Amino acid sequence: MSYPLVAVFAISLAVVVLIFLLGSRGTAKGATGGGKTEPYACGEDLPAEESKIDLERFLIYAVYFLIFDILAFVLATSSFATGLMPVAYISVVLLAVGVLVYSRRHV
Repeated sequence: MSYPLVAVFAISLAVVVLIFLLGSRGTAKGATGGGKTEPYACGEDLPAEESKIDLERFLIYAVYFLIFDILAFVLATSSFATGLMPVAYISVVLLAVGVLVYSRRHV
């Protein structure tokens, strides 16, 4: 019963190995070093203090994205829903975003 699963796995593994071997043959062989080890493609040396990421700001935007992404999913799946459930969910989400914006400005 599990023989077809093993055969499919073996065939897919063989295809992956074949693609890997063919791909490694076709790649350009270049000298290591030079601009390839630089952090940017142009090879520009950027001081470390300028490249710091504001993680707190990123996380705030990530939370906003997550809230609106879930809101869009719920609205898309509840387009034929009857009653006030989608409206209630929109109001709760907008209230949550308002609280986040308000708390962010007053901290």
